[in-house]
Amino acid sequence: MSSSRPTRPAIRYGGDYNPEQWPRETWREDIELMKQARINLVSVGIFSWVLLEPREGEYEFGWLDEIMGLLADAGIDVDLGTPTAAPPAWFWKKYPDSHPVTREGVRLGGGSRGMVSPSSPEYRRAATAITEQLARRYAQHPALAMWHVHNEYGAPVSESYDGHSVAAFQQWLRQRYGTLDELNAAWGTLFWGQCYGEWSQIDAPRLAATVSNQAQRLDFRRFTSDALLACYIAERDVIRRYTPDVPVTTNFMATNCLAADYWRWAREVDVVSNDHYLVAERADNHILLAMDADLTRSLAGGAPWVLMEHSTGAVNWQPRNIAKRAGELARNSMSHLARGADAIMFFQFRASRFGAEKFHSAMLPHAGTGTRIWREVCELGSTLETLADVAGSRVHARVGMLWDTESFWAQDLDWHPSIELDHRERIEAYYRALWELGVTVDFAHPSADLSGYDLVIAPSLYLVTPESAANLEGYVAGGGRLLVSYFSGIVDGTDAVYPGAAPGALREVLGVEIHEFLPLHEGELVTLDDGSTGAVWADDLHPTTARVLASYTSGPAAGAPAITENAHGSGTAWYVSTRLDGEDLAQLVAAVLSRSGIDADAAHPGLEIVERRSADTVYRFLINHTNADIEVSAGESPVTVPAGQVRVVRDPVHPEGTQHEWSTRHAPDSAPHVKEDV
Repeated sequence: MSSSRPTRPAIRYGGDYNPEQWPRETWREDIELMKQARINLVSVGIFSWVLLEPREGEYEFGWLDEIMGLLADAGIDVDLGTPTAAPPAWFWKKYPDSHPVTREGVRLGGGSRGMVSPSSPEYRRAATAITEQLARRYAQHPALAMWHVHNEYGAPVSESYDGHSVAAFQQWLRQRYGTLDELNAAWGTLFWGQCYGEWSQIDAPRLAATVSNQAQRLDFRRFTSDALLACYIAERDVIRRYTPDVPVTTNFMATNCLAADYWRWAREVDVVSNDHYLVAERADNHILLAMDADLTRSLAGGAPWVLMEHSTGAVNWQPRNIAKRAGELARNSMSHLARGADAIMFFQFRASRFGAEKFHSAMLPHAGTGTRIWREVCELGSTLETLADVAGSRVHARVGMLWDTESFWAQDLDWHPSIELDHRERIEAYYRALWELGVTVDFAHPSADLSGYDLVIAPSLYLVTPESAANLEGYVAGGGRLLVSYFSGIVDGTDAVYPGAAPGALREVLGVEIHEFLPLHEGELVTLDDGSTGAVWADDLHPTTARVLASYTSGPAAGAPAITENAHGSGTAWYVSTRLDGEDLAQLVAAVLSRSGIDADAAHPGLEIVERRSADTVYRFLINHTNADIEVSAGESPVTVPAGQVRVVRDPVHPEGTQHEWSTRHAPDSAPHVKEDV
């Protein structure tokens, strides 16, 4: 930012603020409460289009001027939203063709949010117009700290099958393929006589009599991601003309939204921001939180990022909206901070009395300041102030896990060998095993530079382009270690099966051939001669250069290899041909970590240990997700982490780059000295 703007606090703290829902006498009360909670950043105006432009081309900014001024006077900065996720009623009446259409042909109505065709030229024009008005008016405002474009692109509507989208899809295909011959070849349209002779013959892949062309559906997912991204870029570019020194972002939903290929999107934002909400009923939701935070940090290239939204308690849209227990708000927040976030934000500041989210928790609940949630919000604000020096430090991981949205799009289409091939299941399983072993993970695209990782894991990599295949082969040949799970390397970027035996793209690096897929019956288990048990899947596996580590002793592949290891160049690649879970998967992952020179520590289940490092300090976050105190030992300095609480320990970076070895055990009844108790 330019020197004309004030110095900003190191760790940002706050949330969405919707003053338009409240009378003006409440605004001053809110701001005093924000100061009490140590809030220094609020997001304003995200759903305010109709108030800012009540009639097309007529603008009213008085209320926004007032609240921006009050916040500036209080020293609270603003993440100013462009309100383009909720077009006004006048827009829908005048431009009905902008309504999105489902794959089934149903035109969706208004009265909600995020429900517009991203290819509508009328929407693009109206969105950039209101954005320009905001950028021009508030470019020099002292409260302005960040721009927040739109809100959660792709939610709840991503793909739209309206006429504007069909025309834009045809143009997108022209640019991608150049000629119809190239398109027909890429889509394999000789199958079922689908060849196209004119671009205008191509429709969106609507619901059809049976399975539609899968390559076409994959391209429509790519097109949709690009169409949504074009909407963001159009608004961002308008903003940058007026405030080139103010960062522009839009809130991702890292692991929970497959509408967008965030690897591409991350290149277009000035700072990566993310929304995360627990799957409240899952006992391992804190592990899924860590996975989401690790992916967000990875999308940011390791740089600090913004947790734009999470909840203080229950949400309102799950089947059972379970409230967070005492201390869970802080544990969730500190896990995000530990994994690279430099801003901890919530939806929202004051709970709404009306509308679809009136039962969603907030920093200030309906019951007011006498509540446990408000006390915990204020305590967290104070804690974050003591951790200001953490800002800018980074997380370093030795393990990379491959995450390819395009592969997930393809894998989750119809008519695959088993309905139990959902991409996310294996991602979660391998991540959980690593989390429980105390190993921090980066995520990476299979075409990215992987040389910084001692181990790369591909739990679910169905689609592998020739470029990615060459990258993975080069990584292993150069000394890397690669662990691959089943149904990976099967198709290329057009969803066409590689010639020859599976796993086509990874056949050489894994040193195996698969002659037949052998999916299992529902509930069927198979045994391996190493004592482990598999489910869901088996392969008729034939090693070429790999050696067998374990074989099947039951099931359709009895007597055949199940797990293999292949020396390739200076590195090693492992292949696992069945679904291992629980302790069986943990033992396999631990063995591979050991072979890769990576220490694993599972001394106490439920203790999360993550490090951030600056040039001179290691910040070690100790997060206790259990109901018992845990003692962590480091030489002469034991630290007790009370049940359900968090401790942050600062250590200097040793000149030789080494740190204490940390171990865990149950804490004694008498608590020892707590170092850097936070």
